[in-house]
Amino acid sequence: MKIQGKTIVVTGGGNGIGRELSLQLLKGGARVIAVDLFADALAETKKLAGDRAGNFSSHVLNIADRNAVEQFRDTVLQSGPVDGLINNAGIIQPFIKVDELDYTAIERVVNVNFYGTLYLTKSFLSHFKSRPAAHIVNISSMGGFLPVPGQSVYGASKAAVKLLTEGLHLELKNTNVKVTIVFPGAIATNIAANSGVNIEMKPGSEKPQKFKALPVQDAAAKIIKAMEQDAFRVTVGSDARFMDIIYRISPRRAAYFIYNKMKSMLGE
Repeated sequence: MKIQGKTIVVTGGGNGIGRELSLQLLKGGARVIAVDLFADALAETKKLAGDRAGNFSSHVLNIADRNAVEQFRDTVLQSGPVDGLINNAGIIQPFIKVDELDYTAIERVVNVNFYGTLYLTKSFLSHFKSRPAAHIVNISSMGGFLPVPGQSVYGASKAAVKLLTEGLHLELKNTNVKVTIVFPGAIATNIAANSGVNIEMKPGSEKPQKFKALPVQDAAAKIIKAMEQDAFRVTVGSDARFMDIIYRISPRRAAYFIYNKMKSMLGE
């Protein structure tokens, strides 16, 4: 679906990839409806939009609240049709093992990452079927196909997004609604702070080896390109592409490769 002249909802539009997606969509001639938990972050995105701000609207929304999501949909559709949805909003967990993770943190991650994506998608799906063309983009993660120790619940929530999206792609195969799943690797965003997570090193541990983070501008551009090309799936970043290949060849080898990269975060 070409973005020119289309109206697209972007979740997490107040920062990171969501903000950059919003700005690049506006530049490409789309109208953007951005949602986020924080009004000041959305206001900053609008400010950055400059002379394109007239095509930008924003709503403070907790995507994990199903009733609020449905009210948001009703409010938005009163102003006109919507053609696309990018489910970008997501949070990570504290960098600890499952047995150390409390249920409040577990539920928060699953509610935002999986149920938030599901609520937005289901709320707009009937409307999208009535449009000449429509597109849903769901952002999973490299951690959605590859286990990352210390982020097991986060990974499980993103794996759920993966399978939900792939299932939707098949269910909507003979409709005008296209669906894309995105697997970002390391992107230069402040997701830890935006998730309310303070990542601390374990006593005696060394700084973990990290993949080079992809600039957020490049990540957003690749996601929008995938949307316009009606792609089934896309990996974003050289690390995601590399690990996708390795995991297909040998899941165990890929898992232990990540473990060896990240084990210092767990003090091992």
